[in-house]
Amino acid sequence: QVQLVESGGGLVQPGGSLRLSCAASGSIVSISRMGWYRQAPGKQRELVASIIDGGRTNYLDSVKGRFTISRDNAKSTVYLQMNSLKPEDTAVYFCVADPVRNLFDRRYAYWGQGTQVTVSS
Repeated sequence: QVQLVESGGGLVQPGGSLRLSCAASGSIVSISRMGWYRQAPGKQRELVASIIDGGRTNYLDSVKGRFTISRDNAKSTVYLQMNSLKPEDTAVYFCVADPVRNLFDRRYAYWGQGTQVTVSS
């Protein structure tokens, strides 16, 4: 089993920045792929960014150039740096992890509890 704990959410003004962190514990040696999903009220969950061993990344089109996913293997932590935030980025952000090393696979076995990001003036 793998446990994921997110932190770093909050309220930010449009154009501002936030960095989300996700600490993994448990059977972390099994993890090959990590990412961030988000879900806004009344909308379906969408995969925002993902990263696999070796550092390859993939992003949702609407966040390309604004968000950056990174991973610190020594700390078993994944980050999501979010810049130039927009009101439409408001959502609950979930950290996810999976053993399958396929960057474009949207299925994840392990999910965190989520952290709220609100972009509003």
